[in-house]
Amino acid sequence: MADETERALVFVYNADSGLFNTVADIGHKLFSPQTYQCDLCRITYGLFSVREEWQAFVQGLPLAAEFLHRDQFREQYGEPPVGLPAVFVREGAALTPCLEPEALAACADVAALETAIREHCLAG
Repeated sequence: MADETERALVFVYNADSGLFNTVADIGHKLFSPQTYQCDLCRITYGLFSVREEWQAFVQGLPLAAEFLHRDQFREQYGEPPVGLPAVFVREGAALTPCLEPEALAACADVAALETAIREHCLAG
């Protein structure tokens, strides 16, 4: 986990960590994409790897970025205060949701997600 005194964005996937879960997610995206439950995964990953434009955006963020799967989030922070996937702003130990599942579902692609992050997570 990043330094808790640092302000950061915490991206939480609506999927569990681990090899089996990764393989299952790939199969789900491939064979039944319309029922896939993680819009954050859908937007930021192709079938096998992170999208280059997303990786470049994250590297240019003015805040640290932390990426967690659902089970990892629960281990570190407890039960999420909103549905997943979600993006939170972390300041110290406090988490404030800035993008909830509905906002992520409305993002058609990486460019739309980048705009949403700029407007809702980085503004102010």
